[in-house]
Amino acid sequence: MSSGLRSFARLVTAVAIVTVYVALHLAVTAGLDLRARDRFHGAPVRAAGLVAALDRHAGGEAPARAAIRAGDRWFAKNAPPGGSRSLVASVHRDVEEGRLSVARARVARLAAQVERDQAGLDREFGSSGATALVWAVPAAVLPVPVLWLRRRRRAGAAEIAGVVGRFVPRRPWWWRPVFLAVGGVGYGLLAVGVLATGGAQREGHKMPPAAFAVSLGAGLAALGAGVWILRRTRPRSARGAAQALLADGRAPVLYLRSFADDDTAARVDDSAPYVNIHTREEQLAGALGTVGAVITVGRPGEPLPRLGAARFYLPPDDWQPAVLRLMELSQLIVLRLGLGEGLWWEVRQARATQPARKLVLLAPSGLPEVAERLDEHLPVPSRLNEQAGDDPWTSAVITFAPDWTPRVHPVPPGPRAGTLPGGPVRRGVRAMKAVLVPPTNFPPAYHLARTMKAALASVGFRGRTMVWRATLATQTSLWKGCALVTALALLLWLVSRALPLFVPG
Repeated sequence: MSSGLRSFARLVTAVAIVTVYVALHLAVTAGLDLRARDRFHGAPVRAAGLVAALDRHAGGEAPARAAIRAGDRWFAKNAPPGGSRSLVASVHRDVEEGRLSVARARVARLAAQVERDQAGLDREFGSSGATALVWAVPAAVLPVPVLWLRRRRRAGAAEIAGVVGRFVPRRPWWWRPVFLAVGGVGYGLLAVGVLATGGAQREGHKMPPAAFAVSLGAGLAALGAGVWILRRTRPRSARGAAQALLADGRAPVLYLRSFADDDTAARVDDSAPYVNIHTREEQLAGALGTVGAVITVGRPGEPLPRLGAARFYLPPDDWQPAVLRLMELSQLIVLRLGLGEGLWWEVRQARATQPARKLVLLAPSGLPEVAERLDEHLPVPSRLNEQAGDDPWTSAVITFAPDWTPRVHPVPPGPRAGTLPGGPVRRGVRAMKAVLVPPTNFPPAYHLARTMKAALASVGFRGRTMVWRATLATQTSLWKGCALVTALALLLWLVSRALPLFVPG
């Protein structure tokens, strides 16, 4: 599926979701109006009974007073606000206070008021029912193109999803929805913590010291709880490689690297000067997502997938055939160089079986021997050590001309993020600094994304959104979390409105 068609499919899906939600809301409203009209259907008989009870009460019958109370309770429960409900309440109050003449004067108007209320309920139901029918038509029609586009998107990635799906661990159907919901709680706590600590910081000079301490402490506690929950739920709610491929629909980006690189690239960076729940690999995957879904082989035996590229898990003793097949089906191969023999086997296979424009190499920093080994596989020397940049994570991006002549694109240095010592106290201090002094540095993958954009442009890949996708990758999950919390709130609100339709009146 092309990028333009994917964008159109997302727009149609969003419109369909909003339309269906509005149609359901209007249908519930029409159902409530119908229920209100039906419950008020017996109002003329109740009004006549109330008039008769008032006459009996004026004649001295004691049980008539209980009938008047019962009529008041019925109108309070079943009549629309104002109108006959208020009129009967006034009649009952007058009877309780002994003003019978005033009560009889009021009750004389009750029959006419009941007719007006019934006419009003009929109009409300007619209006809400007609509106619900108008919205029901597009709500019933729009899912058809949505399902067609979804089927076409999934068909575009069906072959490679079938290959990868054999190596993705099976989870119960409820696994991801449950952890997404729990993650929504984490995002809510994170938002509450940011708002509370920010409010305490802005308004602290106006607060008593005790109130300021409580507000700031509660905010930091909520912030810490939100980060703790998210760090544990996000790996559990991450999409597997097959799901990511079917959701994207394009030929993927195959990301190959040494498993040892996960310790720095696919681990949440606790040394960041701000509250962090993201990894460097997430930012890299965000940048490469402009080309296609990013998939990679997960470390065998890891209990949970690392955050970043979508994982699948190959058997340790028979992984080469699957990698070769995935190289063939991917539109881009991004390989982070290292010292492992498996990586150099992948370099040789890509060099021998794939077009030169498909291979992109990421050169690590601080490993000069990598350049010497790379030159053994190239027709001309790369001069990598002479041209590499000073970024502490990735020193250069290497692409190739059709004849495999290397083009080295140095990565300028970004902010260093080595692991800092310290436990919960140091992390709490960094959390407070994040609120009081917002960070101004670009994320670690910003300069890498800029370099990669230029490198891919040299071999014909267009990545106009690559830089801002890398920059916003640390915020994407926050926006997704806000959308999740909003969706859950709207769903619960709709359910709460619909519940009275299923409760006997």
